[in-house]
Amino acid sequence: MQLDKDQIATENKKQEDGLRGRFNFLSDQLDHQDKDVNAILRKLAAFQVAIPSWALGAGGTRFGRYSYFGEPASLEQKIEDIGNLHALTKTAGAVSLHIPWDIPQDYNAIKDLAKANGLVFDAVNSNTFQDQKDAKESYRFGSLSNLNAAARNQAIQHNIDVIKIGEKLGSKSLTIWLADGANFAGQRNFQSALTHTENSLKSIYSELPKDWKMFIEYKPYEPNFYSTVIQDWGTSFMLANACGEKAFTLVDLGHHLPNTNIEQIVSTLMLKGKLGGFHFNDSKYGDDDSTVGSVKPYALFLIFNELVYGMENNPQNPDLAWMIDASHNIKDPLEDLLQSLEAIQEAYAKALLVDQVELQAAQSRNDVTLCQEILQNAYRTDVRPLLAQARALNGGAIDPLKTYRNLSVRAGLIKERGMNSVATGL
Repeated sequence: MQLDKDQIATENKKQEDGLRGRFNFLSDQLDHQDKDVNAILRKLAAFQVAIPSWALGAGGTRFGRYSYFGEPASLEQKIEDIGNLHALTKTAGAVSLHIPWDIPQDYNAIKDLAKANGLVFDAVNSNTFQDQKDAKESYRFGSLSNLNAAARNQAIQHNIDVIKIGEKLGSKSLTIWLADGANFAGQRNFQSALTHTENSLKSIYSELPKDWKMFIEYKPYEPNFYSTVIQDWGTSFMLANACGEKAFTLVDLGHHLPNTNIEQIVSTLMLKGKLGGFHFNDSKYGDDDSTVGSVKPYALFLIFNELVYGMENNPQNPDLAWMIDASHNIKDPLEDLLQSLEAIQEAYAKALLVDQVELQAAQSRNDVTLCQEILQNAYRTDVRPLLAQARALNGGAIDPLKTYRNLSVRAGLIKERGMNSVATGL
C-alpha cells in the first residue's frame, strides 16, 4: 500500500485552515523576537533522519515478541514502508540497512525502488553479535575482541563484506556496534580484549573507501553485564583516533548509564571533530529503545542545543548522520516512527530558537538565571505549527499521524500482506 500525493493533499485540505491560524500566530511571535521564520523552515525541511530496516516490524523483549500484523516480510516491503513515512513527514529520506538481515537480492531493483520512494541509503550496519547460519566460528566469547584469531578474522571479513554491499547501494558509511564483553569478573583480560578490538578495527578501517566514514558505537552493558569492551564514549573516541581521520564516535541516546550528561559528551566530541552521528531513542532505565521524546523531551532539547551550536561553530566536525534506533513492542511500528520523527524535529526547531549570542552574553556575565530563562523560553514554545508548515511546503502531511490513521494505512498493509507476516531480522 503506497500513499500518493493526492491522498495526502486531500487530507491536508481538511486541516489547512487550522494550520494557517496557528502558524500565523506563532510566526508573528517569532518575528517580534527577531527570528527568521523562513530560515528555520528551510532548516527543518532539509533535516533528514534515516530509518533502519529493522525498525519496521514489531520489536520485543527477551521474554516475548508480539506482532502488529501486516509487517514487511522483505526488504522491498520495508523500503515501501519507509517510503510511506517519508511521504507523510518529508523528513525520513534515508534507509539504513542491517547486514545480513537485509542483503539485497537485486541491487539495481532495490536502488530503483528506493529512488522511486525518494530515498537514499545511509550507513550500513554490521552484525557480529549473533552467530549466523553455517558460520565456521562462534561469537559466543566475542567477535573483534575474541581470543580466537579465526573468530576475529571472520568478524573483520564480515565488516569488509558489509562495506562492499554498501558500495553497491551508494552508502558512504559503516556503523559498528559490538556486543563483546564479559559476564563475570576475571572472565577476560581487559587490556588484551581492547587491544584485539583496536587491531581488528584498524583492519576494517584499512578497507574503507576514501570517501567513507566509520562510526564506532559504545554501550555500557548488555548483553554482557560485567564489562563491555567499548563501554563509553571515551573508549570509542580513543579507538576512532587510533583508526584515523575517517573514524568517528556514534552516540546512541539509550547507550548511557542513568543521568549521564549526554549533551556534554556531544559538545566535547564536536569540539574535537569526532562526532559522527546519532541513534535516536529514549529511555527510563537503560537501553529501553523507547519512542524518541516520550520520556525525556527536555534532555533531547538540551542535546539539540549543543548540536545546533556545534553545527554553527565547529567546522572541524563533519556533517552528522541521523538515525532512529527504537524498539516497538506493543505499538504500531509506523506510528511509533512517526512520533519519533516529530519529536526529533520538535527538539531541533526549539534549539534553533535559542539566541546563542544572548546566551553567550549571559554566560559571560555568569547570569545563571538568565541562562536558564533563555533555554526554557525556547523549550516552552509550541513549535508544532512550524513543523506542520515545513511539511506542507514540502508536500508532506500537516498531521502525519492523523493522516496515517485517516487513510487506514495499517489496515491496508494487513490486507496486502496478511496477519502473519513477520519482519526479517526480528
